[in-house]
Amino acid sequence: MQIHGFNKFTLLDYPGHIACTVFTGHCNMRCPFCQNASLVLFPETQPAIPEEEFFSFLKKRRGILEGVCVTGGEPTLSTDLPDFLAKIHELGYLIKLDTNGTNPAILTQLITDKLVDYIAMDIKSSLSGYPAAVGIPGFSTAAIEESVALLLQNTVPYEFRTTVVRELHSKQEFLDIANWIKGARAYYLQAFQDSGELISHFCPDTAPTPILTGYTKKELEDFVALLAPYVQTIGLRGID
Repeated sequence: MQIHGFNKFTLLDYPGHIACTVFTGHCNMRCPFCQNASLVLFPETQPAIPEEEFFSFLKKRRGILEGVCVTGGEPTLSTDLPDFLAKIHELGYLIKLDTNGTNPAILTQLITDKLVDYIAMDIKSSLSGYPAAVGIPGFSTAAIEESVALLLQNTVPYEFRTTVVRELHSKQEFLDIANWIKGARAYYLQAFQDSGELISHFCPDTAPTPILTGYTKKELEDFVALLAPYVQTIGLRGID
């Protein structure tokens, strides 16, 4: 597994658990609001952390850390992901996987083989809004729809989440999303903030406007209220 980032302690990335986070490189989307441009576009420029170093750390932290969050980039692009997760489980850690949902076959395998304990899947937009939200004209949502349907079966704990960008998301977008994921166990809205390293800074053609902006806390709370009747749990992240 190519590890290009490592946060040794987090109380946020794996809700309810003391965890660490590893970052993989590469992604098959070009979301203009993505804050990990270097990992997505230039992973070879990022430090590479040997697996041996990572697993040595996990062995020393048994009894202190509870879980490992695997994020990216898009982790399911790594062909050795199942073996990597199996090694983590062998050390007694829970695993949370962050994914964009473009590889339902891998998600099915990981769930069937009990290699993940929690999945956080990004919902980039409504189905009609996906091409703009992922920065790929003509993007097909077939795999995304399959992954959503898989998680809605409730065979593994999961959440859906959307980073909310004013130029990409409207009330109608969220009504469409709500009807699509109706009955979901958890859905979180994440406040957009410009990290200074957005993909749109490197690939301006992916963005709907030159400058992307977030909604106010009150506006986000209004979206939460709008969505509440459609899902079991709804929440807001990334804003005080």
